[in-house]
Amino acid sequence: MSYSRTSEPVKFERDCAAVLVPQGEKVTLPAGSVGYITQALGGSFTVFVEGNLFRIAGDDADALGKEPPEALQLENEADDDAVEVLVWSQLRTCFDPEIPINVVELGLVYDCEIERLEDGSRKVSIKMTLTAPACGMGDILVDDVRTKVERVPTVSEADVDLVFDPPWNQSMMSDAARLETGML
Repeated sequence: MSYSRTSEPVKFERDCAAVLVPQGEKVTLPAGSVGYITQALGGSFTVFVEGNLFRIAGDDADALGKEPPEALQLENEADDDAVEVLVWSQLRTCFDPEIPINVVELGLVYDCEIERLEDGSRKVSIKMTLTAPACGMGDILVDDVRTKVERVPTVSEADVDLVFDPPWNQSMMSDAARLETGML
């Protein structure tokens, strides 16, 4: 899904799991709730309902009348390089609900290693950080990274290690991210 900042009105068509932003608390928004989609990035949505922001996972897009993300495709017998390209592509679909920049461009991904297992599947080990150690959305971002990477065909496990050394700072952002945030 491409980048989008909107204020598109929305009415929930069914009860929907959501995450309160920035606290990270899991809640259920009932069918009939109304609000606005403020951000649609990487297959997930940030919605404004009754004075609060909520993150809606792509798998629940139908509750908003939207299409869920399509299944990922990988050619048969794809080599490790092709898998790595798709893993990095998936990482670029992970966004903090408050910042319209993906975790790769923000400089939050420190390391990504792919290991082929005995059964032919792959394990991906990722070291990442947060813009602030006390970020309430940290667990949600880690889960989003893990879930999206495990959607890559042949990846049976994604191990996401949240680290804070070195501490993140704005110089770790890509030029595109700094331009988007006005920090360039």
